[in-house]
Amino acid sequence: MFHVYILYSKKLDRFYIGYTSKLDRRLEFHLNPTKTNAFTAKAKDWDIYFNLECETKSQALAIEKHIKKMKSKIFIENLTRYPEMSTKLIEKYKSL
Repeated sequence: MFHVYILYSKKLDRFYIGYTSKLDRRLEFHLNPTKTNAFTAKAKDWDIYFNLECETKSQALAIEKHIKKMKSKIFIENLTRYPEMSTKLIEKYKSL
């Protein structure tokens, strides 16, 4: 099982989009970065804003890319507001 996740930092008022197979471990990495130049090292208050379970790695990568390509805070906010958007993304990239 893979996850496409979106983190939110209240301090930065920014989102971070990623994918992983181990969500808890990945969140811990973002909260305690080993590289000080990593984007998420700029804040320590990252919370999971959105999480979407995917069947395969390629599906997760495609959905992550789709969300990043939108470059829209409103799109990200709508993912939590309208659950049918998640369903459509899963269906669109199901065959991957």
